[in-house]
Amino acid sequence: ARIVTSTSWSVLRSTTCSSNFNLQKVQVRFKKSSAKQPPEVKGSATNTQNGVSHLFVPVPVKATEKMGPWVLNKFFRRSEVKLLSAEHGLDNYLFHQAFISFRKLCLDADTLPVDLHILFSDISHGAAHVDDLFAYFVKHAKQIFPHLECMDDLKKISDLRSPANWYPEARVSPRKIVFHAGPTNSGKTYHALNRFFEAKSGVYCGPLKLLASEVFQKANEKGTTCDLVTGEERRFGNPDQSAASHVACTVEMTSVVNQYEVAIIDEIQMLRDQQRGWAWTRALLGVCADEVHLCGEAAAIELIKSIMITTGEDVEVHKYERLTQLEMERAALGSLSNVKPGDCIVCFSKNDIYRVSREIEGLGHEVAVIYGSLPPTTKLAQAQKFNDPENSCKILVATDAIGMGLNLSIRRVIFYSLVKPTLNERGEREMDVISTSQALQISGRAGRYGTQFAHGYVTTFKNEDLATLEKLLAASPETLEQAGLHPTADQIEMYAYHLPSATLSNLMDIFVSLCTVDDSLYFMCNIDDFKFLADMIQHVPLPLRARYVFCCAPINRKMPFVCTMFLKFSRQYSRNEPITYDWLCQHIGWPFNAPQTIMDLVHLESVFDVMDLYLWLSYRFQDLFPDSSMVRATQSELDSIIQMGVFNITKLLKSGESNTTSPSFDEGEMALPKKQKYIRGRRYGSKKETP
Repeated sequence: ARIVTSTSWSVLRSTTCSSNFNLQKVQVRFKKSSAKQPPEVKGSATNTQNGVSHLFVPVPVKATEKMGPWVLNKFFRRSEVKLLSAEHGLDNYLFHQAFISFRKLCLDADTLPVDLHILFSDISHGAAHVDDLFAYFVKHAKQIFPHLECMDDLKKISDLRSPANWYPEARVSPRKIVFHAGPTNSGKTYHALNRFFEAKSGVYCGPLKLLASEVFQKANEKGTTCDLVTGEERRFGNPDQSAASHVACTVEMTSVVNQYEVAIIDEIQMLRDQQRGWAWTRALLGVCADEVHLCGEAAAIELIKSIMITTGEDVEVHKYERLTQLEMERAALGSLSNVKPGDCIVCFSKNDIYRVSREIEGLGHEVAVIYGSLPPTTKLAQAQKFNDPENSCKILVATDAIGMGLNLSIRRVIFYSLVKPTLNERGEREMDVISTSQALQISGRAGRYGTQFAHGYVTTFKNEDLATLEKLLAASPETLEQAGLHPTADQIEMYAYHLPSATLSNLMDIFVSLCTVDDSLYFMCNIDDFKFLADMIQHVPLPLRARYVFCCAPINRKMPFVCTMFLKFSRQYSRNEPITYDWLCQHIGWPFNAPQTIMDLVHLESVFDVMDLYLWLSYRFQDLFPDSSMVRATQSELDSIIQMGVFNITKLLKSGESNTTSPSFDEGEMALPKKQKYIRGRRYGSKKETP
């Protein structure tokens, strides 16, 4: 044993601390993100670290040599040490994790730094205090938890209390905000569109491709040259393919840079949507226009006024009443044998769609079918079939997909059920009674102005649902309280700079946990779908910006075939190999025959979504997704095949009876169909054999 004076020890420690101390570097591993949505964000002050600390876990350190465990245990129990650790950003969770790592390092390291070895000896002989370990402990903690060094920067990046300031171009001069408020079939969008057609330049921002396409066609028919921009395509109004002064787009594609005379944001109440609400908030705050016309429910008026206070803009409100009468019947339908021409039976699951349509056709009625996963052109074809007075089809069976985007000549809406799967504020799926807003939106499709049925009716299929529906229709829609927000690519890139070892999914989790939101106006949108895609391609080597764009792709994660192709696309991209038309056809099994069973039809719908995904990515990565025009043409062929399957849906259901297990689907949760062995030797609609 060496005998050294305490003065010598202090001199030695002070020298070695500044020069020789070099603890083994330890990387940080971040927990895989859970499916749970992070805790609700409050706006009054920045969240405490307790909400995010559990996301950080140190990597264990290998060990060999034993060294003074009682000293470390005494250090851990010191309340003064815990208080001092808290001042350095170590809450109870992080303190405990850091101590475990520090203890393993001290007890099991092959060799300790000289000054730390001497300090242990000094403490053991009473020549130093156990608290002297703190400087070494906190340095180690910052090595294994690098976010401790940049927590203030992370909080500044995720300060979302003033989203209006994200759009300086829109703040250059005050805009005129006009709110057209009214129920379905009140003419609110009609009045806004008239101003759009008259303006020198304009942009229409709609919730669906169908609505954007409809405005695109109407504008060009009226002589107002207009372009169409959706996530999957761009179509020009000018023959020379030059940009037009007017644009009809889906709301996610709204430009916050281009200047317009008039902007229309349709279905503005959608800014409360848990998944897509951020797109309406972005359009509302960021669109650069002299006039911004908002169309939607009156329930959004007060929220819009409050948000516009933050931009210094006034809101002019125009209220509209329904143009036709809507009456609730006193009796339920009771039996499908009581259906009449012009009836629409609304179901909230594919199982019910199949069951009801088959039973009605069994009664001798021809049926049109519309549900969410059908291609837009197929929906339009089914709507035209139902609307045509000369067509023998007089009954429509549909999901709530008819709530917007389709012009339908409906006499009576019949709710087959009032319960549907919904996504709650925590991002969890649950079965619940539809909201007043949904009930009014769907019921309002009956008795549309300008159709053969000027008087609309609404009822239920079951007697026990009548009272519930009556209450829903008598109530006013729930007042909107918050608008959605979402982390931008720039914000996540700045996070990645400070936390280079974190996965994209974990960066999103940490961002949501640390962010500060003015919860009197805003909420953070659900990011589960984004995280699901991020986890799926985490092992694929992609640049962060490209990874972020891939994870923004609008795909249904409940469709396994689509998810599989999404993963294949990302792998091809990571290898810098073009995803060509031939490559795509090989992997989706094109060409296809007409579907023979309902399972075939479901698979073809998935293939259509894969083509949509290709087109969406081709708009963002043109070099590696080069064959968009060929894919679009093939998608049109596939649409025709799907239309044939939907027209013969009852035959498909009958042909599937021989299966021991009947197919079970929900609109939001798709079962994986068995892989079909499609005949590739014959292209649909062609008598020629292909080699």
